[in-house]
Amino acid sequence: MADRRILLCLVHIGTKELEYIHKAFDDNWVVPLGPDVNAFEHDLAQYIGTQADGSVRRLQCVALSCGTAAVHLALAACGVAAGDEVLVQSFTFCASANPIKYLGATPVFIDSEPHSWNMDPELLRSAILDRINTTGRPPKAIIVVHLYGMPAQIDRILQVANEFQIPVIEDAAEALGSEFDGRRCGSFGHFGVLSFNGNKMITTSGGGALICPDDEARSRAMFFATQAREAYPYYHHTELGYNYRMSNICACIGRGQMEILPDHIAHHRRVQDQYRQLLADIPGITLHENPSPKHNANFWLCTITLSPDLKVVDQDKAYAATITKTVGGAAGTTRAASNPHTDCEPNTNVEALRLALEKAGIESRPLWKPMHRQPLYADAPAYINGVSDDLFRRGLCLPAGPWVSDDDLQYISQHIHNAIIK
Repeated sequence: MADRRILLCLVHIGTKELEYIHKAFDDNWVVPLGPDVNAFEHDLAQYIGTQADGSVRRLQCVALSCGTAAVHLALAACGVAAGDEVLVQSFTFCASANPIKYLGATPVFIDSEPHSWNMDPELLRSAILDRINTTGRPPKAIIVVHLYGMPAQIDRILQVANEFQIPVIEDAAEALGSEFDGRRCGSFGHFGVLSFNGNKMITTSGGGALICPDDEARSRAMFFATQAREAYPYYHHTELGYNYRMSNICACIGRGQMEILPDHIAHHRRVQDQYRQLLADIPGITLHENPSPKHNANFWLCTITLSPDLKVVDQDKAYAATITKTVGGAAGTTRAASNPHTDCEPNTNVEALRLALEKAGIESRPLWKPMHRQPLYADAPAYINGVSDDLFRRGLCLPAGPWVSDDDLQYISQHIHNAIIK
């Protein structure tokens, strides 16, 4: 392993965050409520609601312990319950789908279109018609994801959703600052979901937020996020609540991060520009770009796909060893693999390139393995066109975070070039 270590996406923390934290300690606001939580929520709602023309749509926000909690609360607010079905993008991280099961509902997976890599609007419409024909009722909600910060074809998805009067939840966990047709991701659906994990566009060390359309929806979400406590001088509960509120100290970090968010977004887009130049001379490697003038991605992660016939050094050794430790920046404990293979995995040239970069101290990672390919969801209904399977087999994420310098990009590019067999 090289001494140099370039991580995929690690957020930069500065002195401004510490100023907010020190003040909170001085004022004794070290609890899951307080002025910094309120201010952070206001700033987020204002930011998401601001459009390219300068006008601001009035939105509301609830700051939470994580983005998964936001998905959970959004589903509950849409009335999702045991026995219901929820349409969800298959090409995504498990946190987009797991909360559906928390509520006892069934996820119905929808494949992607090849341009934005997100939910296919035509397949979505076909799936709704088939679910109505199969179950006698429409699905309860739709979860669309702006994957890797690339906006989905949200206008067409909303058109389909409105046709059948199904609420849309926007998972914009990776898309803070991304825009579609002059509007920021998270502002289109009935609810928007944000994440502030340590690898996102900004961080609160962990945390998330739910973007709500109005005061009533915010009040209802806040009720459930704070254990659903009724207004009595003692604890009285008529509904099931959750302990999902963000702490004031985490919100202090978020407030400082909001001040440097424009710099982070500009950096990620500049990294994308650099990769475009540095990798342009490698036939068989394609950088994922904005598919239309309406799309303005934040490029949270810069992603490439490899042609299946592209040859990489040591490709024949790609799956020779079984992985027994954490790959990349996964938090917590991971279970050691018992076999180097699963029934659906990246092509050998993709894995060989990942290993070559890892040897040079460069973190990279395969694209998300589609949810319909996960053993956990083997029995879930799925409407598949092959796009996400193909992308998973051919794709790789490259470092893009604020710590990635111009020298790092030259280093990464050089090792990619070195790994390709000409």
